[in-house]
Parts: sequence; structure tokens; C-alpha cells
Amino acid sequence: MIVKITKARVLIAIVIMLTILYSVIGSDRKLVGTMNTAEGEKKFIKYVEFNVNYEALDKALDFDIKSYNKDIKINWIDILSYLAAKYGGNFKKYKYKDMESLVKKLETGSSIDELSKGMKLFCYYKEAYSAVLGGFVGKYKVQVPSGENENKLIFQEKYGLKVFSPIAKTYPFHHYEDFGSSRSYGYSRPHLGHDLMAATGTPVVAVESGRVECVGWNQYGGWRIGIRSFDKKRYYYYAHLRKNRPYHASIEVGKVVKAGDVIGYIGRTGYSKNENVNNIETSHLHLGLQLIFDESQKECNNEIWINLYSTIKILQKNRSKVKKNNETKEYDREYDFWEESLQDAD
Repeated sequence: MIVKITKARVLIAIVIMLTILYSVIGSDRKLVGTMNTAEGEKKFIKYVEFNVNYEALDKALDFDIKSYNKDIKINWIDILSYLAAKYGGNFKKYKYKDMESLVKKLETGSSIDELSKGMKLFCYYKEAYSAVLGGFVGKYKVQVPSGENENKLIFQEKYGLKVFSPIAKTYPFHHYEDFGSSRSYGYSRPHLGHDLMAATGTPVVAVESGRVECVGWNQYGGWRIGIRSFDKKRYYYYAHLRKNRPYHASIEVGKVVKAGDVIGYIGRTGYSKNENVNNIETSHLHLGLQLIFDESQKECNNEIWINLYSTIKILQKNRSKVKKNNETKEYDREYDFWEESLQDAD
């Protein structure tokens, strides 16, 4: 079949090409913002959509952990960033064979820099996903019962997931994908967090080690705690905590908390300008994760909050066991935890 090339066909082709080119350039501009400072113009990421599904997170994590202490170390963030660049950030296109093929190339000596050469957005995804997952995997020490004496605890060094589910071990909860759903209290807005439904009084634990930046009442979140990761990239927001005794007694602004420490208790406070009011119908934890690439993003009109649904499912692999202190009525972790980032935190 012979297709006759006319001027009209050529013009249509040019318009299509220009439209595609403009959309690509435009999307790049939306990803990176600039700020004028005394030292000059400063560039930083201003938009992240983290939609990596659980299957991809789980497989990439498995490759990373299994490669520890081998000749070639596989980095799960490298894997996910490469696939994000390949899929244009759309993990609905995810296929395990794509990840497996990439890992095989890495295991045979190819570097991620070589393999990602020519991928326009690889560096963007690497920086963005490093901000999301940067503190999640590494070496740590955790107490375990001694084999000889169950009452004696010893520290055991491990490598793997060193962040925890926000809900303490053995405590039931349920959740669903609710990021972006509508909220109407105060004003119409999208839900920029993830809700975990659980009974009032359920112990809430710190997902990641960090420093408490915020404690107190917020009319939208009720009693809430804000904890910043040590690398300053992640700000965890725990909201709707219990009426009257929302926090663990040790919590205060400036305190360093370890991943897995009990920080508070689930409740249903919020939706009121008056403090200590239960105006939320169902008790639950609202957990938000804000990414911060520049301090100007901390409290602004263009904050970056990400979808935590798949991440919460990954965190179920690591839940902190707690016990009640009958004298103080507080809950504390049963097994102590240590990681290198805590060394200089105090």
C-alpha cells in the first residue's frame, strides 16, 4: 500500500511532534523550581508523584537485601528510579521481567549510570525517590532474646528495613487508598495523607528515627506530632491522637526518637478550633509524609505530600512490639533499636 504524502499530512505530523515536545519540556519545568538567593539562583525539586506499587517495592527491596555482603550490591532506589524513568513515572506499566532484566545486567557488572545514560528523567527520579525512601534500608542493631536465656536480651546486627509500621505489633487496623480524596472541613481540599483505622488508645510508633519538630493542637489534625528525619528530607505528620493523653510522656519538641518508639495513641481529635475536642467520627491515625528539598517548602502553598498506601504495606514487614508499664500506664517498645544516624543526633 502506497501512502501519498501531502503538505497537509506533513503539517499534521509537525503539529503532533511539537505538541509532544512541548508537553515533555513543560513537564520538566514543573518538576524543578527556582529561588533567588543572595548567592544566586537555587534549584530544587518542587513536585513528586510517588505511585510505585507494592509489588515493585517488595521485589526491589528483596533484591537489595539479598545482595548485601555480595560482590555486587544492588540498590533498590536505583532499580525503582530506573523503572520510573522507563515508565514515565507510571507504575501501572510495571512488569517484573523489566526489573529482573535490569538486575541481571547490574549483577554482571553494568553500572546504573551506564544503563540509565540517555534516560532524560533518571536523575530526577533518583533524587525524588531517594528523598522518599532514603532512610528506609540499611544496617541497624535490634535486641533479640538470647538463645540460652529468653529473659536475657542481646543486640543483633542486621541489614534490611529499618523503618516501622506506624501501628504497634499485634494491634489490628485497616486502611485503603484514600490519598487525594475530598475533605470539606474548613474548606474544600484533597486528603494529603493516609488514614489507618484502629481503636482509640492503640499505640502509635515512629516510622523512622528523627527529631520532634512539632507537638500540639491543630484544628484540622487535632492533637498531632511532627517528626523530621535526620537528613531533613522527610517530615512525618501523625494526627487525630487521643483526647486527654495523646502523647507518650517523653515526647517534646527537640526530642530525638528512634524508629519504632511509641510516640502517642490513636484517637479522633480535631476539626475544631477548641483544643481537646473529639470531632472526628471514626478513631484513626492520619499519617502524612511531606518531602522537603528546600526549607522554603516546609510551610508554603506548594508543599509536597505523597501517597503512602503502598509504603504502609511494605512497613507491615516490620512492626514494633510494645508493652505496658502498669505504673505509668504508658506503652514502651519491648526491644531496643539502634542505627548509626542516632550516633550524633543528641
